[in-house]
Amino acid sequence: MPAKLRGPYRVFSANGQNYQATDLHLILGSDFTRLPVVLRLLAENTVRRSTDTESARTIQNLREWLGNRTSQQELEFWPHRILMHDTTSTPALVDIAGMRDTLAEAGIDPRVLSPKLPVQVSIDHSLAVEDYATRDAASRNLAHEYRRNQERYRFLKWAQQSMDTVNVNPPGTGIMHTINLEQLATVAHLDAEHSQDPAAPLVVPDMMIGTDSHTPMINGLGVLGWGVGGLEAQTVMFGMPTTLRIPDVIGFRLRGRLPVGVTATDLALTVTQMLRARGVSGEFVEFFGPGVSTLSVGERSVVANMAPEYGATTGYFPVDANVLDYLSMTGREQSQVELVRSYYQASGLWFDAHNEPEYTEVLDLDLSGIGLRAAGPRRPQDLLQLADIPQVLQDEAGDEPAPASGMPRFALALASITSCTNTSDPKLLIAAGLVARKARALGLRVPHWVKTSLAPGSPAAMSYLRRAGLLEDLGYAGFDVVGFGCTTCIGNSGPLSEPIATQLAEGGLRPVAVLSGNRNFAGRIHPDLDLGFLMSPPLVVAYALAGRADINLQTYEFLPAAQDRRAVRLDDLLPRQEEIDDLWAVAHESQDFAREFKLATSSPLWSRLEAPTGAQYAWDEESNILRRPPFASLDAGSQLGSYSAHPLLVLGDDVTTDHISPASAIPAASLVADYLVSRGENRNDLNVFASRRGNYEVMVRGGFHAKSVENKLGAGLEGKLPVAHTVHADSGQVLPLREAAIRYQQEGESVVIVAGKRYGTGSSRDWAAKVQRLLGVRAVLATSFERIHRSNLVGMGVLPLQVPAQAQEVLQTLRPTERIEISAEPQALSVRGTVPVTVHRADGATYRFAAQIAAETELDIKLLRAGGVIPQLLSDTFATYGKDQA
Repeated sequence: MPAKLRGPYRVFSANGQNYQATDLHLILGSDFTRLPVVLRLLAENTVRRSTDTESARTIQNLREWLGNRTSQQELEFWPHRILMHDTTSTPALVDIAGMRDTLAEAGIDPRVLSPKLPVQVSIDHSLAVEDYATRDAASRNLAHEYRRNQERYRFLKWAQQSMDTVNVNPPGTGIMHTINLEQLATVAHLDAEHSQDPAAPLVVPDMMIGTDSHTPMINGLGVLGWGVGGLEAQTVMFGMPTTLRIPDVIGFRLRGRLPVGVTATDLALTVTQMLRARGVSGEFVEFFGPGVSTLSVGERSVVANMAPEYGATTGYFPVDANVLDYLSMTGREQSQVELVRSYYQASGLWFDAHNEPEYTEVLDLDLSGIGLRAAGPRRPQDLLQLADIPQVLQDEAGDEPAPASGMPRFALALASITSCTNTSDPKLLIAAGLVARKARALGLRVPHWVKTSLAPGSPAAMSYLRRAGLLEDLGYAGFDVVGFGCTTCIGNSGPLSEPIATQLAEGGLRPVAVLSGNRNFAGRIHPDLDLGFLMSPPLVVAYALAGRADINLQTYEFLPAAQDRRAVRLDDLLPRQEEIDDLWAVAHESQDFAREFKLATSSPLWSRLEAPTGAQYAWDEESNILRRPPFASLDAGSQLGSYSAHPLLVLGDDVTTDHISPASAIPAASLVADYLVSRGENRNDLNVFASRRGNYEVMVRGGFHAKSVENKLGAGLEGKLPVAHTVHADSGQVLPLREAAIRYQQEGESVVIVAGKRYGTGSSRDWAAKVQRLLGVRAVLATSFERIHRSNLVGMGVLPLQVPAQAQEVLQTLRPTERIEISAEPQALSVRGTVPVTVHRADGATYRFAAQIAAETELDIKLLRAGGVIPQLLSDTFATYGKDQA
């Protein structure tokens, strides 16, 4: 903890009360307004929380950043709260439960291991779309959710009861990022712990981290926060700062105003394409310019949510009057709204459209030039005009024959209004409802093969949609509310409709998903779907009405059920902005948000759920859901050293965390299913991988279980290797990954993984790193890493090595019997240093190169030497509480 808190502070008033704020104007002088707002916020955090020495160093480093617009120096960040969802919190809390057992076995009170920061858990990632297109779908799906996840929910309730700082928001309360926007975020936070003067309490910016990559959605409200892996969150939970390199900051200037009919989704997809094209991996993005003021917080949050899709740590919008309007709209106390206004204006953190700070680089976008957009069919950065989609799909099909049944080859299998990305903006839901209303009036129907769903981020949506009269219209089009959770966006789409499933089995069909989510990686939305397009909620409804994806929606003629009606075009369905605004004015009541959230948190289903008590969790050896993790001990040890390794997998570009550790449904015909059935489970009701993250035995068997992942070690064999298989070097046998890993371990052989660009894109799940550690992987050699996955690999003690492009030409052709020699001795490691690598080919040739250690901070190096976060935390706890036992 910091040795001393420092000023200087300035006094300001709000609501007739004096308050204090860190005086960055005095500290930074004329450099204050030159800095991007995100760096001002980081400066405030460091000055307030770190030692005098660290604070002075950070201020000097920020001044040097202004000279170079970049820096290699580190700073400490001290968030004051943590946000997790159920499928990232479960493995983190299972780790803590396992570590508590280790402490207890050494005679140390296990209760000393409790989070020191408030941890909010949202159970939002377990809701599956089983029932749909019926008014009671939400209640029926909630019942399915409790039945399937009861053991895990009891565990989460145990964690809440045994750790005072953990609070669990039960199923049905909404999606974590929407809850954060509507309920948890204060924007300005009273820091009673560090106030120096009781007569003038200290006010600080609301700053946080979350174990979901879409945590930056809160940046749309002016709150600085970003996503981290569960392992990094554990270090912060227990009192350590998160350390980071002072980031490059990309300024994104917005000009003009969105055209009529164009939505925040269209803007977000455009921004995603632009930033991916520029290349941002770990940089901060800050939006500035006059166009910012034209966007509501709802619209800003859609753009901010997509930060991991464009590769950035943040997508930050500063605080202004629109933030105050949002706080009032969602029912915050007016005294809090006034505190936010007064604090941000007094501190110099208030948005000034005329001030242009200095950025590492500036991108420019005229909002008035954006049109209707989609992204796909497999990556969120692949921006498309609607007219482009038919050709994209035709290129996918080639000469494949069409289905014999007469169903469209690219029939729409799923049409889902889902995800916090778009459902947190009420006006996007209003717009979707108005499309459904117009379709109803014009006699349009959704074809019977399309599975439709609406999963808002907030239970308040039911109130304003009902008040607007849109629930019946949406229901007419099949978009009844199926619940309040991530559903289709996270892969919990449930089974496909019977006509689609039947035609898939017969062949010739290339079914497509359209969704208002943030990711469309092949197999993520549903294991049997590899084509998906992201788009706004109103466009999702329009495509559902068409029933097929291989059309130019803007010129397509919808045919009403009644023969005497004229054909309908998209322009006949899309609402005008004034229609949306007028209906929202009627539908909105600020009391909805707090009232509906309170009702949801007091759910009888949650209240009746019995949970274990005590400081230690009582593991059940027969459980298929929760098992004590083997790595929650001091025995894991460092993976560093000098060694010669076989490649376990050789992978290409864009291998995502969904590929490495899937979250979607466990296939009935899989080795994972075989294992669970052998332990008494029903093969047809195995739930999703994400529900089993508390059981390492299931998760290690599910590693790399994705149809679209090709292990190139199989080159030269007949056909591709089966899913999640590899070639064992000495025997030449094709084996499941787990079996091969066990055999290599028994033989005393090391293994590594080779990958291409953007390894670990996608979700923040720490299991994508844990599974590699359990497979015995000592290092991953990739052209580039996505930020959070790189951090998770470090957190598990797996060495991430960034290799030059020319080395990939050799690595991508590796055969099973060839070896990679790595020299990575612990004391030789340094931040962004290099290690020598030698490839030994089967013909006796060698290829040598230097690989860069993908370590950004000294803490990364420390964790790699310790073997990861968990050994480090246990070592620190033993040092503090159990010197005699250590």
